[in-house]
Amino acid sequence: MSANPTAVLFKTDDLQVVDRPIPKPGPGQVQIAMHRVGICGSDVHYWTHGAIGDFIVRAPMVMGHESAGIVSEVGEGVTTLRVGDRVAIEPGVPCRRCDYCRTGDYNLCPDMKFCATPPVDGSLARYYVHDADFCFKLPDHVTLEEGALLEPLSVGVHACNRAGVRVGSKVLVCGAGPIGLVNLLTAKAYGASIVVITDLDTNRLQKAKEMGADHCIQVTTEMTAKDIAHKVKECLGDLASQTIECTGAEPSICAGIYSTRSGGTLVLVGLGKPVVNIPIVDASVREVDIRGIFRYRNCYPTALEMVAGGSINVKPLVTHHFELEKSLEAFKTANNPATGAIKVMINCNAE
Repeated sequence: MSANPTAVLFKTDDLQVVDRPIPKPGPGQVQIAMHRVGICGSDVHYWTHGAIGDFIVRAPMVMGHESAGIVSEVGEGVTTLRVGDRVAIEPGVPCRRCDYCRTGDYNLCPDMKFCATPPVDGSLARYYVHDADFCFKLPDHVTLEEGALLEPLSVGVHACNRAGVRVGSKVLVCGAGPIGLVNLLTAKAYGASIVVITDLDTNRLQKAKEMGADHCIQVTTEMTAKDIAHKVKECLGDLASQTIECTGAEPSICAGIYSTRSGGTLVLVGLGKPVVNIPIVDASVREVDIRGIFRYRNCYPTALEMVAGGSINVKPLVTHHFELEKSLEAFKTANNPATGAIKVMINCNAE
């Protein structure tokens, strides 16, 4: 058995599990015996395309950034964690010195080191090292699998924060994939009175219904953006006060604009084409605010509190499990719509 089997992307469509040296923690770091790592859509995209925008895989890169494990060694100066602590790992470590970091907007740090974003290695390995202050200790009743799911859940927290979701909000979520579902969960936990979710796929809409969606709209490629907006209005009794667009698809963004009430907010979470055509005049004259998000900031504590407190149940997101040595099979499953996969989880523990 390898001491540290590690899932490495060598180039497009070339993912291998290879043995690598067990890393040692430096000052301020902890070594973590990894237990659970979820597969994100970005992981799959790097595997199939070798790049996302300007982030290009030019050298072998360890995959994985949705992760949790058990501290196995503590580096010099670490006082907040000890060996045996169960932790969720926030995968982005900023410089802590730039203006963005000093004002709290550290997700915008130009020197961010984010797991499995070229050229930074990820955490899909048996052992991994990370900065201690970006590891969050889990309460005893929160599982390591739930800890790994704090990463996508934090995207939902940040999106709902940016959208201004609050008690009584009428929310539209476009897309019922993993990120759409965590936005659904977060919006409901924030007190939204009604959440409508759209998707092309009936199975994903069924999952959304099981996870608390008040209304599900199956869209088709024949429907216009205004057709979808009309259906949203029928469900809500009004247009949405907040729309969270999770697909990145141009037709869905257009539908999101038309589906948002005047003075409301549309948050763009999904990433698609770098340039899209949207009804900008409609948004402008109705004062629909269009906001982007980039990952998250200061959201892990909120996500953990919601899971630990029982206001959100992320467990139904996980549909498939694989061992670390079967990582390639896990990626193929995540990339194949016929499998019905929502969240594929990899077990990195040797036991």
